[in-house]
Amino acid sequence: QVFSHHCPFLMGPIECLTDVVTPDTDIQVTLSVFELASAAGIPCEIDPALVTVLANSKTEGSSPEEDYKVACLLLVFVAVSLPLLASDPASGYNTELDGYNNNIHCLAKAIVQVSAALFTVHNKNIESHLKEFLLVRAPGT
Repeated sequence: QVFSHHCPFLMGPIECLTDVVTPDTDIQVTLSVFELASAAGIPCEIDPALVTVLANSKTEGSSPEEDYKVACLLLVFVAVSLPLLASDPASGYNTELDGYNNNIHCLAKAIVQVSAALFTVHNKNIESHLKEFLLVRAPGT
């Protein structure tokens, strides 16, 4: 906010660029715009630094299909683990900390950010995978 107040001529075009990015935009263009926006302190739907780290950390000798399957299995693991995590005594609200002992309140944002980065690396539709995650997490609803 301070940067936007003092340098609106610089922040305005960057904010306009982030508004123009749509799910149909080329992934390299999207990542370039989000990298610029992140450097300026603007929150982005996809963390370009996380995408870069995940893209560079692919295991040698594994195929892209195997890496994609591992990403999908990671989401299934998280979805299946949520009830166990929710029943953990550390998942209770602590008034002294004004938060949770195990930081469970950060889990939703972490799931969205890691999923977005993983499926960006594999050039897949993020929204459809997150919908599948919800279906796995909430069967019968």
